[in-house]
Amino acid sequence: MTRDAYADRCEDLFALGGFTEARKAAEAGLAELGPDPVLYRWLGLAHAAEDDDDHDADAEAAYEAGLAQWPDDLGLLVAYLELCLRADTWSYPGRAARVERLKERIAVLAPAGSPEAARVDAALGWAGRGYWQDVRQRTAAATADRAASTSHADDVAEALARGGGRAPAHPEDLRAVEVAAALELLDGPGRAPLRLVVRHRAAAYATALLLAIATNKALVLSGTVSYSVWGWIWFVPLLLAESRLRQARRLARERVIAATAARHAAAPEAGQAPAG
Repeated sequence: MTRDAYADRCEDLFALGGFTEARKAAEAGLAELGPDPVLYRWLGLAHAAEDDDDHDADAEAAYEAGLAQWPDDLGLLVAYLELCLRADTWSYPGRAARVERLKERIAVLAPAGSPEAARVDAALGWAGRGYWQDVRQRTAAATADRAASTSHADDVAEALARGGGRAPAHPEDLRAVEVAAALELLDGPGRAPLRLVVRHRAAAYATALLLAIATNKALVLSGTVSYSVWGWIWFVPLLLAESRLRQARRLARERVIAATAARHAAAPEAGQAPAG
């Protein structure tokens, strides 16, 4: 495979959240082609994305290995700067101390207005965030995740209304694969109540709330208990259905990552197949 083919594979897998697979692709490229700044950068990014101390150390090692041979590679310099900006000053003073040196070097190589300069500005803005900015960003991320979950539930409900069972048009179509995985996990006679909940999600929540309130009140008025939370058991089927939908999204992502990796692995073989 060529360097560009390995880099494309890393980029596709990284975008899907397949950080382990992206690292394996970068390592395979380095083993086959030898040292390369682009592959070192992808290896470092895929480690850094795990947001773990051990992975951060591996990311730093990848960046330093690349910069040892290509000290002016902007991709490596900017990625290393982003890693150092995230470093805790008390736990990793050496890493944090490299920020100024990296900024100075990048300023020379990436003049104002260049894509690299814009990326540095974004990284510096992230590093300078305050408490309320962090809160707003986490809130925005949670809102986006809820919107994605709701959209997924709506897609599954539509598929169930059509009768389900339709395979995704393309194995790398994440949204379609998510629906297919959900239908698979909701299949079977024992899961009919869960399918009903997903098909009528809003009505199911409203009904469960009314039943919970009525059950608690009835238990208290009957003298059975002085305070009741037993009514909330009506939400159990809803929670089970939501759990299946979350599981489907995880399963779909794993399948799309595997399909993407398989496509890239098969591409060189197709290119090397004899003509005719």
